[in-house]
Amino acid sequence: MTRLDKPAKPAPSTLEKLWKELLEPIVFAVVITQFVATLVGVDGNSMLPGLRNRERVFVPKYETWLHKAGVGSFQRGDILIFKPPAEAAQKIGNLNRSFYGLWTYRPFLIKRLIGVPGDRIRISGGEVYLNGAKLDSSWTTAYWQAQGCWDTGSDLATQATSGRAGVLPDQPEFTVPAGTYFVMGDNRTVNGSEDSRMFGPVPLRDIAGRAAAVVWPIMRKSNVKYDCTAETVSELSGQNELNWRVLTRPAGFGAVPAQTAP
Repeated sequence: MTRLDKPAKPAPSTLEKLWKELLEPIVFAVVITQFVATLVGVDGNSMLPGLRNRERVFVPKYETWLHKAGVGSFQRGDILIFKPPAEAAQKIGNLNRSFYGLWTYRPFLIKRLIGVPGDRIRISGGEVYLNGAKLDSSWTTAYWQAQGCWDTGSDLATQATSGRAGVLPDQPEFTVPAGTYFVMGDNRTVNGSEDSRMFGPVPLRDIAGRAAAVVWPIMRKSNVKYDCTAETVSELSGQNELNWRVLTRPAGFGAVPAQTAP
C-alpha cells in the first residue's frame, strides 16, 4: 500500500509571524493585567506600618470592573490603588509627574478607604470619627504612638479636609459625595500621607483596584523603626518572617454606625 504524505503547511506570512511572536503575547498580557489581575508596587511610606516601600501587592482587577458595572462595591477598610483627582493633581505638584518632559501624568497612589458615599467624616486630635462615632484606628495609631510621632495637632489631624494645598477649604466635617470615596494613608505622622484630606474624595472612575494580598518580597524583618525627623524608615530589625499575607479590613471598621442625618 502506497503511503500518501501530508501536504506541507504553507509558511506563515510576515503578519502572522508578527502577531504570533510579538503582538499576541502583548495583547494577552494587557487583557490579563487590565481585566483579570495584576501586581502593583508600593512606592513610599504612606501606608506604614502595614505596607512597606517596594513591597508588591496582588490586585484582582475584575472586582473593579464589576463594581463600575454596579455589581458590589468597595468597603471601608479596603486598600485601594487609584489616581488622585485630576484638578487636585495639577495644584499639588508632586501628584503630577513628567515623562522626560514630553507629558505629565498622574501616578497611581495606594491608600486605605475610610469613607464611602454618604459617610460623615470628622477628624480631631488625630482620631477619625465616622458617622458620629470614633473609629478604632489602633491597627495603625498604636504603632505611631510607639514611634513617638503620632500627629494629633496639625491641620491634617484636626480637620476632615485641609486648605494647605489650595484644593479644599478647611472643614471640621466632610460628607462623602455620591460616586466617590474618602481615602487616607496609614502613616499618621505630620507629613506622612497626601490623601483625601488634601485632594478630596476619589471618583470611582479613578480607582484601579483593591490590594488583596502582599506577594513580594517573600520574607521580611518583623520590626520597622521610623525616624520621625527625617520622615524615613531608619531600621529594619527582628526575626525574618514570611511576608506573603492576605490584606484584610481592620476590625474597627466593623463597628462603624449606619449613616444618619447630621
